[in-house]
Amino acid sequence: MAKMTRRDFVKMGAMGLAAASVPGIFRGNPLMAFASPPPGEANLKDYYEYFGIDENIIRRVMAAALERGGDYCDVFFEHSTATDVILEDNAVNRAYTQVDYGVGIRVIEDEQTGYSFSEEMTPEAMIKAARTAANIAGESRTAAPASLNYHMIPDYYPIEMFWEDVGIDRKIPLLRRVNEKMLAEDKRVVKARIYFTDRSSHILVATSDGRIACDYRPMTRMFAMCTAEQNGRKEESFKHLGGRRGLEYYTPEKLDGLAGKAVGNTVALFDAVKPEGGEMEVVLASGSSGILLHEAIGHGLEADLNRKNMSIFSEKMNQPVAADFVTIVDDGTMKNYRGSLNVDDEANDTEKTYLVKDGILRSYMHDRISSRHYKVKPTGNGRRQSFRYPPIPRMRNTYMLAGPHTKEEIIKSVKKGLYTEMFTNGEVRIGAGDFTFYVKSGRLIEDGKLTRPVKDVNIIGNGPEVLRDIVMAADDLTVEEGGGTCGKGGQWAPVTDGLPTTKVLSITVGGVTA
Repeated sequence: MAKMTRRDFVKMGAMGLAAASVPGIFRGNPLMAFASPPPGEANLKDYYEYFGIDENIIRRVMAAALERGGDYCDVFFEHSTATDVILEDNAVNRAYTQVDYGVGIRVIEDEQTGYSFSEEMTPEAMIKAARTAANIAGESRTAAPASLNYHMIPDYYPIEMFWEDVGIDRKIPLLRRVNEKMLAEDKRVVKARIYFTDRSSHILVATSDGRIACDYRPMTRMFAMCTAEQNGRKEESFKHLGGRRGLEYYTPEKLDGLAGKAVGNTVALFDAVKPEGGEMEVVLASGSSGILLHEAIGHGLEADLNRKNMSIFSEKMNQPVAADFVTIVDDGTMKNYRGSLNVDDEANDTEKTYLVKDGILRSYMHDRISSRHYKVKPTGNGRRQSFRYPPIPRMRNTYMLAGPHTKEEIIKSVKKGLYTEMFTNGEVRIGAGDFTFYVKSGRLIEDGKLTRPVKDVNIIGNGPEVLRDIVMAADDLTVEEGGGTCGKGGQWAPVTDGLPTTKVLSITVGGVTA
């Protein structure tokens, strides 16, 4: 794509949004996206001019944040634009855009955090917010940094077509294609609903230890939801795709595959049964079953819960927690995945963090506060929902590496059990790891073979016990392409999960006799 000049970048910034760039459906709405170059084409001066700031203003804000003391402060600027389009009953019946713009200031003293934000970007408003955040500190003074050093970042989400440059007239045909394919896929399909979103964010974060970093973050998702009817009975299911990707991601093959999978997931439920309940061997399908790894185990490895002794893993560092073929990572470096980051929200480098390696617990997921507590370097897991929130340790792309077995070996090893394919709702006690998950779809395993489909099944267990009870893992690791959104501490963050086909020795299954 053509590269933008600095003048073009600044002209399209928050202080100079022009109605000519708004898709026709949004004309008259002053909230709109701005054109954004990929990392490396815009430099720090571009971001300063875009946000209407400079190094002197940032240092003045930091001085106010630290005037009552405080060991550290950071300043987080953000501008994000999101567009949503919904197609239902063969028509686009909702489309809207949202813009968020502001700055958050955090002050840390020991393990206390003071936080304030402002949607007004004048120096006076930012200094006022900084002094509010400073109130957690004592009277001893800490100086602002003498200078800020620009930190270069990698590009883990390269894209060709930026959402700010894509009018709604180019998005609607994507939804229509999926809608038409779903309705044509099976005569039992009576309704299709397509939900599409794209998001672009520019962030700039400066820290009192002298680092400043900028990032452009694209995001998109498409959900295909299907309702089918057979003999007066209706079933519903879905499939979704997405990641930190541009318009070019949605190829005809991708869209047709999305439609076919959504329909296939739905019509399979007509033949589904509810299994007998009780303790049994459970085989987790590769890919989307990774949500169990994320919820029941991953949260327990976030460092803030361990620092506060709220996690069952708090006293298990460098101890065995699983079989020696089990390795679990949290990876921010996967190209174009939903949970990937070029830099975290504290200006720390992202990385591929080995949480459990060869069955031994080796690391937690750290932000600045926890890394200082444990005297280790941050792992790049300091994340926030927006400038309105302070960063906390959060997962990125969390998955278990491939194991030494095959899927066929695993299935053949089960006399009577459950094969889980798709999870939906679930509840987890994060510290202890106790969970209940709703299995939307799966199959019975009988005499070493996949047989009848199942639905509406609950599985109940404990994450650390499940980790310990993993007895086989296949060589077919799949990281779920669409990813999800994780809630913690009142904040939401985009994440992705993955798993190879995995056999757990025993999980409680809620069935007809349970």
